[in-house]
Amino acid sequence: MNWTTNKDLLRQVQQLWDRGHLLASLLDDEAYFPRRLHFKKPSSRELSEHFDEVRDWIVQIRKVRHLRIEMKTVQHRVLGENRVPDSVWLDDLDSAISLLGKKRELQCFSDLLAITRQRRPVLLDWIKKYPVKTLDLAGQWAKLLDVIDWIEDNPRPGIYIREVDIAGIDSKFIESHRGTLMALLDRVLRGDCIEQTARGVAQFARRYGFRQKPLRLRFRILDNTIRLLPGEDLDITLTQRDFQQLQRHPAIQDSVRKIFITENEINFLSFPACAHSLVLFGAGYGFEALADADWLKNCLVCYWGDIDTHGFAILDQLREKLPETRSLLMDEATLLAHRHAWGVENKPRRDTLQKLSSAENRFYQALCDNDFGVNVRLEQEKIGFKFLCQALRQIGQES
Repeated sequence: MNWTTNKDLLRQVQQLWDRGHLLASLLDDEAYFPRRLHFKKPSSRELSEHFDEVRDWIVQIRKVRHLRIEMKTVQHRVLGENRVPDSVWLDDLDSAISLLGKKRELQCFSDLLAITRQRRPVLLDWIKKYPVKTLDLAGQWAKLLDVIDWIEDNPRPGIYIREVDIAGIDSKFIESHRGTLMALLDRVLRGDCIEQTARGVAQFARRYGFRQKPLRLRFRILDNTIRLLPGEDLDITLTQRDFQQLQRHPAIQDSVRKIFITENEINFLSFPACAHSLVLFGAGYGFEALADADWLKNCLVCYWGDIDTHGFAILDQLREKLPETRSLLMDEATLLAHRHAWGVENKPRRDTLQKLSSAENRFYQALCDNDFGVNVRLEQEKIGFKFLCQALRQIGQES
């Protein structure tokens, strides 16, 4: 029989706790109780056909504690008058807490509400929306409020998070609670203290005006007549700002005319010598570090990525920063010449890419449509080295 059991009733009340409804009732202006629980009872036919089972079921239901059971008198043509459970009610929060054994948790949440009402009543709406999450943070809540106080008192501080000086709180605590802090700070701070374009946990520092770890670019100079630093190893890493300033260096200003970007480190390290050129080690999606390097716009920029849908999506994104970027070894001829090295792209994209050339877009669509096989891809490091050398000679002849 599928009649409601004591366990079913307990499960319903537990769900009210798990979903935060019981805790949120402490903040709800509208009365949440009494609350009627879902209750499946025997039909009149079941009462006569399974009378013994119904009688046992009634005994068990009446044993339930902390819930109010409303009984109903039923007149049956065979069995006569019988009283059976008709509905079950959860009358108040104390009954629910007693049933679930959550008195300690309720007290903890009540203490948390008291602190918040005293220090940051504006956050009560967030607590009402996320009561269970708030309870999980009970041990850290006072510290979170301390961080909020400090940031409000020091808007857009322009220092590293490591430099924040709050008693009992280190930068690791702030970093590990960035998501929660963002939700709370957005409710506390004035709009002019927030960088609205910085979104997501990774942008926490920029959103609230902390100093950020500088972006870095790694590159190799491919022409041994160009010298930026002493020594033979021309593998260099600079901060974004220093890379932007390279246009002022005479060796760059007068000599570098071609920029190659590749996503694979071995390709980067083994990229052959090439006059007036350097090669950048890419990092997949995201080219923020190149955004303000205006001197690149005066160079021929070539991007060499994997032949798959993500490779073309990255190329498309790069062209938002450098519209004249050319693709390198990302064509059908190269793909077909390396059939033995084909792999499978696990999660291909199907976006419409706006910045591909007509030829690139046709090739991209062919990959999307599985014209060469299901989710075919060719990783750049599997392309024969002679193909790269031949492509570089062709570029050299053009320039």
